[in-house]
Amino acid sequence: MEKIEVGEIFTLSDEDDQEQEFEVLGIMNVEGMEYVAVGLVEDIQQETGEDIDIFFFRVEEDGNLSHIESDEEFEQVSAAFEGSMDE
Repeated sequence: MEKIEVGEIFTLSDEDDQEQEFEVLGIMNVEGMEYVAVGLVEDIQQETGEDIDIFFFRVEEDGNLSHIESDEEFEQVSAAFEGSMDE
């Protein structure tokens, strides 16, 4: 996988094999690991003014994305993303 860029759109399959498009909203480095924050393209395009769901993935050394396994890791990444949005 190539280097991920903010604004990039990609497709992932959920547990029901339904494909969903995600847009990269942010990239952050937390304790030496790279993470991406993404939102569903459908939610972003609706522009309802409501908050959208944001998902976080860890970027592995090979460039593939993996789910965050622990609540502690999720909290660290979520706090880092919120902090970067406040800047």
